[in-house]
Amino acid sequence: MTQQQIAQPEVMDTATLKSIIRQQAHENRRQQENKDGLSETIVDKFMALPEYAKSKTVMFYVDVRAEVRTRQALPKALQSSKRIVVPWCNEHGLLELFLLEDMNELSVGMYKILEPRADLRDVPSKQVPVEELDLIMVPGVAFDRRGGRTGHGKGYYDKLLEHARSDAPLVALAFECQMFPEIPMASHDIFMDKVITETAIYNGLGRE
Repeated sequence: MTQQQIAQPEVMDTATLKSIIRQQAHENRRQQENKDGLSETIVDKFMALPEYAKSKTVMFYVDVRAEVRTRQALPKALQSSKRIVVPWCNEHGLLELFLLEDMNELSVGMYKILEPRADLRDVPSKQVPVEELDLIMVPGVAFDRRGGRTGHGKGYYDKLLEHARSDAPLVALAFECQMFPEIPMASHDIFMDKVITETAIYNGLGRE
């Protein structure tokens, strides 16, 4: 099934269509060649944004599986004067934010995900409220040029982002193969301000 065929959903409900798009996007991403090189290009674009230059507290996600890879850029980001924050998922399925100051503060967790060390998560100085973020890097499974996004369907990032400041840009990273003609969006879904791929920076609708 092609991306163009998916874009003709006369009778499908939103949940079914999103599921089909996710499956196709996962397959597209799995087959994407040169993920390391393309990821470097994409993350370099993120770090060259004017929004990045003026931000004091920036959230990076730490890549898992076939996502655009971000961990290679974290050491450089940590050398800057910015506060670098990474999310992690607690036992209740909610994302919490961790102030990352050294790569040694990350370790491989239960699902082979690189995440903040368990012994540091409850340290008060390492906990960051989402309202302190000036710029937010967002992962996802599939996107469109309006900034429409779908994740894995668990709502982890939706729950986090609804508390972000309205002036903190939401910038998604994706391979071009994750872009679709249109992502079906429900009323509670959040549009990205930008989506960065290896070939373009798409200006999204944001949180109008």
